[in-house]
Amino acid sequence: MDLRRWAAGAAVLLSAGMLANCSQMFGGAGGEGVTTAMLVGADGDTANWISHGRTYSEQRFSPLEGVNRENVGQLGLAWYADMDTARGQEATPLVLDGKLYLTTAWSKVKAFDATTGAKLWEYDPKVPGETGVKACCDVVNRGLAAYGDKLFFGTLDGRLIALDQGTGAVVWEKVTVDQSKSYTITGAPRVIDGKVIIGNGGAEFGVRGFVAAYDANNGEQLWKFYTVPEGGEVKDQPAYLQKAAETWNMDVLGANDAIGGGGTVWDSMAYDPELDLLYIGVGNGSPWNRAYRSPAKDGSGGEGDNLYLSSIVAIRPGTGEYVWHYQTTPGETWDFTATQHIMLADMEIDGKMRKVLMQAPKNGFFYVIDRETGKFISAKPYVSINWASGIDPKTGRPIENPETRVDRTGKPALVMPGALGGHNWHPMAFSPKEKLVYIPAFEAGMMYAPEAAWKPDTARGFNVGFNLGAGDLPPDGGFRKQVAGTLRGMLVAWDPVAQKARWTVEHPGPWNGGLLATGGGLVFQGTAGSEFNAYDAASGKKLWSFGAQTGVVAPPVTYMVGGEQYVAVLAGWGGAYAITVDGDLLGRKAPVRNISRLLVFKIGGKAQLPAPPASAALPLDPPPSTAPAAVIAVGQARYARYCAVCHGPGAVGSTVLPDLRRAGALESAATWSAVVHDGALKDRGMASFAGSLSKDEIEAIRAYVIKRANEDKALEAGNTIARR
Repeated sequence: MDLRRWAAGAAVLLSAGMLANCSQMFGGAGGEGVTTAMLVGADGDTANWISHGRTYSEQRFSPLEGVNRENVGQLGLAWYADMDTARGQEATPLVLDGKLYLTTAWSKVKAFDATTGAKLWEYDPKVPGETGVKACCDVVNRGLAAYGDKLFFGTLDGRLIALDQGTGAVVWEKVTVDQSKSYTITGAPRVIDGKVIIGNGGAEFGVRGFVAAYDANNGEQLWKFYTVPEGGEVKDQPAYLQKAAETWNMDVLGANDAIGGGGTVWDSMAYDPELDLLYIGVGNGSPWNRAYRSPAKDGSGGEGDNLYLSSIVAIRPGTGEYVWHYQTTPGETWDFTATQHIMLADMEIDGKMRKVLMQAPKNGFFYVIDRETGKFISAKPYVSINWASGIDPKTGRPIENPETRVDRTGKPALVMPGALGGHNWHPMAFSPKEKLVYIPAFEAGMMYAPEAAWKPDTARGFNVGFNLGAGDLPPDGGFRKQVAGTLRGMLVAWDPVAQKARWTVEHPGPWNGGLLATGGGLVFQGTAGSEFNAYDAASGKKLWSFGAQTGVVAPPVTYMVGGEQYVAVLAGWGGAYAITVDGDLLGRKAPVRNISRLLVFKIGGKAQLPAPPASAALPLDPPPSTAPAAVIAVGQARYARYCAVCHGPGAVGSTVLPDLRRAGALESAATWSAVVHDGALKDRGMASFAGSLSKDEIEAIRAYVIKRANEDKALEAGNTIARR
């Protein structure tokens, strides 16, 4: 099918008002199912939410105005459904002909009646629990794609599965990655003309990134697009990878299985049917520290742009052919991915209508790019930054601060933004009425300390080339409060033409939810402060709030059934920030708990949530700290390399994963070894680290955690800082 020709015809129909509801025009999901025509014309379907960003442009704007500025105060809970996973919830539901489909943590899928919440079916792919240690940022899943009578989703262990939309039965299943490596899938697939397109994650662990397309009918792989060159000889690689190889130290790339280059396509995609271009966001390098990933031959640190890391790349969805790229962070070394939400729009700039692509990647700049050519149009900071002073308007390259280029200096530096970025995976939204992009932004700097004599590890743990323990919080309450004061969450209404904020709403902490904009003049967003809010899209005034009992990080959707408009959002605290930060860093009296459930609202809804469970945090009651200082120092270093990512810097855990300071296993060296060395809890996500840590090192980690627990117990006794 020629999608460009079809899109031109569809535009005529849309302008004539003939696509008031695509489900009526094309027969809905009950006839042919979801068709290419429905996906291309999704903007005219006001009833359903049939793809990840609602439309191929990924604007996350719904024209529905049944819930609006005037009546949003009457919005109430229509129904809710508790999830059976107590981990982060990040998925965008799909809604088709009165049925709601979603994914949850551990890659499970559920279907509900969209008006009553009656469960229709559920499917568990039975991801092995030990896969959890391969996931950098929680065992989350961001959603499904629909085409024909099937639903498609990726699993944490790298499978792409097609389910029957009516029953949840497996139609086909395909392993898309080398499962011997630390690949994962957390992002939602997209379907273009019968091709299911999916990426993957794992750059922190040493993999090589790619995106691939599969036949929606049978799962046959149709093409694969690698984002970084393969190490070694480059003559047999496609031309675009030969070009990329010129920007790498090819003697190092691929020389070790744990230096795969990275560049994983773990989240964002967008598609322009008229141009027939698929836009993918490419992630960070592997390892992060360019001095190890692509060192200069004269030994002066890292060198090279390392294409196509941290880039937006345009490819042909039919063949996987490279068309153009724009690199947001050349030679990235700070985990500044460009995998954040990509959004397409047509807008007037300098008196001329332009087809643009917009992105607010981790590096803190908001980019407007010509989506036909990939040429730079403009970029300005949307959060506080110190790694660059601006973007050169002629070259589109950042004007870097040399002091923060830690892969060249070899010295530690506090960099803004940090590895979490100024914006992470949480989707933005765009209102064509207000001509504003709404960004779930935050500020959280990071101390980047190059790790001396770093060696990659193919078995377990992050391979980033930095000392992740360099920013450990010392046992000092005042310092902790100072750190908490640097954390700032914001909802920013950004004018992409003027490149400045129109208004900003401050939140109590980072990691607030994804966004939805509506024709009713509203912007919906959940918060780390356990609220689900509606704001005036023009002014940012809060018009409505619902106490969700847990942090809400997933993006909302809206749909209409039987003449009533509904708003739905998954609630459940989790993700990269949540698994490593305890609640008091959010300025709260109690930590944020995970209570995973789907919340669905309508005007006049009367449902009530049950009372939240009482806090049952265990007290700090560790055994005495008696280990020699040298042993504790070894434990601190190994903890930083292998444990801090999941269990928190300084052994200060979160409410999503176990806080090791309170673990019963601290009392017994044998029990601790059974868990960490032998993998006694592998089915619950705690795999064995026997291939990376000796028993003496594992015992040294226990000694370090005991020391930290005693320090914090003393702080609590002195009432220096309240903890749980």
